[in-house]
Amino acid sequence: MTTFFAGVQWLLFMFANTVVIPLSIGTAFHEPSTVIMASMKLSFMYTGIACIFQALIGHRYALMEGQSGLWWGVLLSLGASADVAHMSLETLGGGLAIGIIISGIMVAILGALGIGSLLKRLFTPIVMSVFLFLLAGSLIITFFKGMLGLSTSTQINLPVAGLSFFLVILVTCLNIKGRGNLSNFAILAGILVGWLLYSLLFPQQSAIRTGSSTTIMLFPLGKPNLELSSIITALLAGMLNTANTVATLRGAEQIFGEEVDERKYRRSFVLTGINTVIAGMFGMVPYAPYASSLGFLQTTHILERSAFIVGGVLFFLLGLVPFLSKFFATLPISVGDAVLFVAYLQLIGAALKNLSGFQFNGKTIYRFALPILLGFAIMSMPNQIFISLPMVIRPLFSNGLLMGSLIAILLENLINWEKYK
Repeated sequence: MTTFFAGVQWLLFMFANTVVIPLSIGTAFHEPSTVIMASMKLSFMYTGIACIFQALIGHRYALMEGQSGLWWGVLLSLGASADVAHMSLETLGGGLAIGIIISGIMVAILGALGIGSLLKRLFTPIVMSVFLFLLAGSLIITFFKGMLGLSTSTQINLPVAGLSFFLVILVTCLNIKGRGNLSNFAILAGILVGWLLYSLLFPQQSAIRTGSSTTIMLFPLGKPNLELSSIITALLAGMLNTANTVATLRGAEQIFGEEVDERKYRRSFVLTGINTVIAGMFGMVPYAPYASSLGFLQTTHILERSAFIVGGVLFFLLGLVPFLSKFFATLPISVGDAVLFVAYLQLIGAALKNLSGFQFNGKTIYRFALPILLGFAIMSMPNQIFISLPMVIRPLFSNGLLMGSLIAILLENLINWEKYK
């Protein structure tokens, strides 16, 4: 029974991490509600399948395989700037689909050839720390906006914000003060309490409206084409997205207390590459192991694969059974964001662990401070200021996570910092 309830908590974690993504992408690309709902159901089913396969034949850990936050940000940025670039959303979506498919094939092939060992050398502990800080920051910003009710409005919704902060305090207290299962199931308790209170306090509001009928289709974002800037951007994002796998599996070593061998890296990359190809074909955000799983595991202390597999099966069934997907789609976005806000705080701990043993001076601090502060600075800028940049480089230079991670990689691999200690 404990395994089942732990699986339900994994289900809700998977759901809360997934539900907003197809909604936001569909809105950014001006898709009809039926297409958005179809994408949501497919995302539920395929994410469940992807998690099960990673747990059984991939890296074999309880680590969520989900739609990548890095890819999510890139696609939203491109969708928001398409009009200014005088490019139709259909052309952009078709070009991105080809780029995503190519990047998935590349990741699968390179993974099978042993790219993991090379990436572990490129993605040093400093790079991983920068990546995790920026990933946590970018997603926390998204969750915080959702907590304030800004997902559906341009102004702060004070009652919704009040409930969100109450849930943050509740889940935090359960994590810190709770003992045994009370602490382990803090996320589940937060979602259930928040969902109930939201239904009682705001009975007329619904976070998500479901369509009456849906049809899953190939290339819903646009007919495949060879739009060069979109393809180049997708290839670059695909290569940098491999940092998710390295960061997550490195963090898993500390949590599970064992070294992740090269075979597990290979299998994980191959599956992620296959998942990315399928995502490109069906208009989903490409996949990667979720570094946020580390925070979830540290918060819940539920490390068993069996519970994770149960969660994956339940998530697949949620998307497969229409009335279940429609019911769970009524989960208020602000409630999910408030609970995820707490879960993602643990990413900071994972980032700090990568810095263990490092001592910085007036010179070596640049290897860490420059990429992370540059990344956060870019995140704070409105998208409109990047309009003057050429379209082929705009997605890179306007994405703080991409730029910060790339600068960190360059600094770590082009400068011999040992001589400055």
